[in-house]
Amino acid sequence: MKSQVLVLGAGFGGMELSTLLSEALGEKADVTLIDKGDAFVFGFSKLDVMFGRTKPEAIRVPYRHFVKPGVRFLHETIKAIDPAARRVVTDAGTYEGDFLVVALGADFDLAATPGLAEGGNEFYSVAGATRLREVLPAFSRGHAIVGVAAAPFKCPPAPSECALLLDDYLTTRGVRGACEITLVLPLSSPVPASAEMSRALVAEFAEKGITLRIGRAVKALEPGRKTAVLDDGTELPYDLYLGVPKHRVPQPVVDAGLSDDGWIPINPRTLETRFPGVYAIGDGAATGTPKSGSFAESAARAVCASIIARQQGSEERHLYAATGSCYVELGGGRLGRMDLDFYSGPKLKSVYYEPSAAWREDKQKFGASRRARWFGL
Repeated sequence: MKSQVLVLGAGFGGMELSTLLSEALGEKADVTLIDKGDAFVFGFSKLDVMFGRTKPEAIRVPYRHFVKPGVRFLHETIKAIDPAARRVVTDAGTYEGDFLVVALGADFDLAATPGLAEGGNEFYSVAGATRLREVLPAFSRGHAIVGVAAAPFKCPPAPSECALLLDDYLTTRGVRGACEITLVLPLSSPVPASAEMSRALVAEFAEKGITLRIGRAVKALEPGRKTAVLDDGTELPYDLYLGVPKHRVPQPVVDAGLSDDGWIPINPRTLETRFPGVYAIGDGAATGTPKSGSFAESAARAVCASIIARQQGSEERHLYAATGSCYVELGGGRLGRMDLDFYSGPKLKSVYYEPSAAWREDKQKFGASRRARWFGL
């Protein structure tokens, strides 16, 4: 039986889910994919923009190249969601589906950290990374803070990568000796899912003179005094602040009653919300697993299988495997990798691969494979 599927958001989860449904059902897929943007961007490429390794326009993959049987892409902004009716209102129309999948990711709440908008720089958006490529050349002396406002946040290793790449950047310019770098993380370790990766990062910080403030969050900035205030009251002076804002789901998701404390509660194994036929995948879902592209793809595979089963009259719910891989920049052109598996055994399985320059090619292949799979490029 043919069913209409509404997919909200064309990030990793939305793109992979739409592609999987198209591959399985062809023209019978009947998928409507909606996103307010006109191009896809790999999250990891923002650091490349920030440190001048590529240009902003080079990281955009226009959605016009996404052409799949049974899928229509709509460049529209979502205004309202009715999960009970599985109905969505955009700035251009109203759509209903038999299944609704929320894959809208997470927005940044700069206002949740007083002073951040006025006295700091965020590097998690393309716009923020683009601004910083102009700001960084002027920083040659003083204290740089890479600070995280709250957890959870997208790509847990990214703040550590930022600190290490900043060290590389300042060293290349010959000004590292005149600069301090402090990393503030509200986590138990740099990468809680991998003890081995965390130890490698801590060793890199120590070798490169980067101060690590673990288990702490940046509560506020006081731009007039150029001071960052941590959640325990500690004050750190700064000359350059590179921040990760507090994350939360987009406002239409909140207004729809789909969220709780900033995230969408779901069954962690089936990814279904409290509304029948409504799923949440990707960064906005409270899965308890890392908010990264490969985990969004893992979630998409489970939801695709469940939707197809239900279309065929089965009530079987396919389980989220919660598997994924993360590449981590450790500076000096070296990358490490970790493969994570949350659910196949009684406890998390983590495989760590030592940092080397060879992993850069592997990471590039990861990006190229998605460009080819989703966009035919």
